[in-house]
This record gives sequence, structure tokens and C-alpha cells, in this order.
Amino acid sequence: MISRLFSMGLLGLEAFVVEVEADISKGLPCFDIVGLPGMAVKESRERVRAAIKNCGFEYPVSRITMNLAPADKKKEGPVYDLPLLMALLQSTGQIQANTDDCVFIGELSLTGAIRPVRGVLPMAIAAKEAGFYRFFVPAENAREGAVVEGLEVYPVASVQELADHLNGRNLLHPAVFDNNEPTGSFEPVLDFSDVRGQPEAKRALEIAASGGHNVLMIGPPGSGKSMLAKRLPSILPDMTFAEMIETTKIHSIAGTIPNGGTLIRTRPFRSPHHTVSPVGLSGGGSIPRPGEISLAHNGVLFLDELPEFSRMAMEVLRQPMEDGKVSISRANATVSYPCSVMLVAAMNPCPCGYFGHPTKPCTCSPTMVSRYLSRISGPLLDRLDIHVEVAPVGFDELSSCEKAEPSAEVRKRVNRARQIQNERFAGTGISCNARIPASMLHEVCTITEEARRLLREAFTQLGLSARAFDRVMKVARTIADLDGSPKIETPHAMEAVQYRSLDRRYWMREL
Repeated sequence: MISRLFSMGLLGLEAFVVEVEADISKGLPCFDIVGLPGMAVKESRERVRAAIKNCGFEYPVSRITMNLAPADKKKEGPVYDLPLLMALLQSTGQIQANTDDCVFIGELSLTGAIRPVRGVLPMAIAAKEAGFYRFFVPAENAREGAVVEGLEVYPVASVQELADHLNGRNLLHPAVFDNNEPTGSFEPVLDFSDVRGQPEAKRALEIAASGGHNVLMIGPPGSGKSMLAKRLPSILPDMTFAEMIETTKIHSIAGTIPNGGTLIRTRPFRSPHHTVSPVGLSGGGSIPRPGEISLAHNGVLFLDELPEFSRMAMEVLRQPMEDGKVSISRANATVSYPCSVMLVAAMNPCPCGYFGHPTKPCTCSPTMVSRYLSRISGPLLDRLDIHVEVAPVGFDELSSCEKAEPSAEVRKRVNRARQIQNERFAGTGISCNARIPASMLHEVCTITEEARRLLREAFTQLGLSARAFDRVMKVARTIADLDGSPKIETPHAMEAVQYRSLDRRYWMREL
């Protein structure tokens, strides 16, 4: 007897419908799975066999053939355990229910319990778009899938529980998504009021948050670079619902949704160690998975001690930073993951860290300093919109009892600036000033004649590249938005140029 039901597969960020067919025929007992199954799918045979017997069902002693269609797409992971088992029970008549509008996913234990799987949210979205009405998922994944409207998502804890539901006994109830329920968060949100002093660095990060700009902080050890970077998420603008969905899809595939979370509402903050590989940053593997740059999508990617990262790891960031996506090519497929991130990098001014320090002498020779700085390529430096020096904090500032401005106040200004940008770019697909394409730059960044003369002089004296000049214009546009000015005026241009003062040529000339 032949039976048929449906499951879902994943290829990168996109899910696709998988038709699961079961055929039981006469012949020597065997269990074959065809349709380009991966190793984890082939191992499903033993889990299915044990789960059927341990749940009290009858396992057919016959020739069993299971087909996963379409046969030209690779099927990976244990997500097919449950649909394979259900198709087998259906073909033997132990389950008699119409499953044409149902989708099944889940990993089996040998006892018949159903374990959670990755990628439930993109699968649920694809199932809804394909016209399915009921979606049976592991109980721990149900709240994640319930985010999708118009799809009944049923939490299933065991095979017996699902069989009883389909046979009309002990009916399950679909999970309900509550938009007001508390969700998991990545890390406790830290506040800018904890940072003493550093008004220039705080101002630079406020501008960066307002326009989505990349930042490079340079300063001696202990000046507060990491402390500032870790508090940046607290002033980032509120996420839109579309950003929440897109971010949650990536973390669903990677299996990094915070415990108890359904929809990710806080912007990610990723801080990989400097020993991370290029694949760890960009993503990859035999089964392509998102890397750190994609896991930071719509949030912050913080690279502390930037020169300590390998040259290959740093250079792999260049193209994704420009395109907002990273493509991973393998022999059987090419997948793309979005990676629209704010790159925040921190570094010392020299190997010992005390070049230019007001009290501690630098022990590095000019050659050592030059070699240290040359680890960061000019093209990568061009892609960092804002360069800011983080000076050591004095005793008076550290010992002051006066509370600094809290993140909530800064965030209000950031949200106002982003609202201006949302209205400006409505319908264009552009999210912030940092993403302004070259074709719109002069239309959006209108500038006074006096500010234009200032930028012309800065371009000549600093030896800026064309890309660096575009970055200056975008930063100036963000500063003008914070001031509520329709045009870029001289103060806005002056402040934007100030944030290119650490451009490589200028910096090396000063040394």
C-alpha cells in the first residue's frame, strides 16, 4: 500500500515542500530511503523502527521503500524522522486520517518522544505560502512556528500523542502566539550611563546608531572601547516586524534562538574571538550554515583587537559589508544569507597599546607601529565610516558621582533620526543612511555651497578615496538628520570629516 504526506526541507534561508511517500510490498524485509537523503536521513531508519516498536505499534516485516521528493534536492538533518514514521503508520492502516493539508517535522528518540529541530520559522512561513493549514512540530518549537498567522501549529511531544490526535482521540490544541508575551533575549542590555567620560566616543556611537554606520575605535588598553561597544545595542533603533522575522529565521536555522524565545525583538550583538576562521565569520561547512556576520544581521558585529584577526578573516568581510548578503557556494548548491550589520571594531594604536598616551611611554619602534597598522588593509579601512579616538579616562571623571546620560535618552534621538530616514526611503528598500546607493547619494545628501568647499579641501588634504568620500557624505547626512536639518551644512560636514581623521594615509603621515 502506498501513502503520502508532506514535510519541509531547508536550502539556506529558504524552505521547500518535501513529499514523503511510503510503499510497502512483498519481498525480503528491508527499509530503503531514496530521494537524495543525507547521512542523518539514512540513519532515520533505525530511529523510526525503534520508535514504532516502543510506542506499541506494529512494524511491518516487508519491503519498505520511502521516497523524498523532489529527488534532485539534498535532504539533510533529522527533521524527516517524524514524517517518515507517520507515512509508514499511514501505509499500514494504523493511522487513518486525511493529511493532505498537514505538514510534519521532528526528530525522534528511540522511545517515541519528539525532539526539537532547527529552522521551524522559515519552514512554517513556506508551509503557509504553499497552502497548508496544519503544521505539526516538536512541542519546544511550537511557539516559534505560531508566529505565522493563518497556520495552525500543533505542539507534539510524542508519537503516541500525535497518533491519538489524528485518530480522533485526545485532540491537540494549536499554539497561540501572544505578541505581548515576554521573549528570550541574547544578553542583558547594558546602559550607557555606566560609562564615565568619553563624550566624543559616545557622540560617535550615537551617530553610528542613527545611520547604521560602521565604526573603528582606537585607543589604549582600559580606555573603555569594549565597554562602549557592548552598550551600543541599548541605543539602537527599535526593530520593525520584518526585521524581527528575518533575524529570527537566521537564528532558527542556526539553532541559536534564546531559550523561551519566539520572536527575536532585540538586535543581536555578536563578538567572535580573534581566532575565528574565515568560514566562522562568513558561514559555510558541508551543510552551509550562517556565520557570525549573518548571525549579527540587523544588529552589531563587534571585532575587538581588530589587527589580531587573520588577514583572510578580515578580508572576507569586505564584499558582504558592501552587498548586505553573503553567498556560500558548494558543489551541490549556492545559498545566500543576509548580513546587514553594523561593524564595530576596536584596536590599540600600537602593539604595546600606549602610542600617544599622556602618561605611559610607548615602547614600540616606528617600524613596529607601521607593521601593526598595516595589518588592516586600506579597502577595509575605507568601509569603516567613522574612525574615533578613545582617550584614557582621567581620575576626576572616574571618581565622579554624577550619573551620565542613560541609554533611553540617547535612543529617543536615534529613533527620531531613523524615523526621518524611514520617511525619506519609504518604498525603496533602503533601511538607513549607511545603505544609500551611489545613484541616490547626491539626491539625498543635498549640501550647502560652504560645506561643499570644506569637503573639497578635506578630500585633497586627507587623500580620501572615492569610497571614503561617499562615507563622509553619508555620515554628514546622518548628523544633519540628528539636527533635523534638510540640508548638510558646514557644522555637519566638519564633524563628518573629523571622523575620517584616522584615514590610513593621514595617520601614517603623522607617524
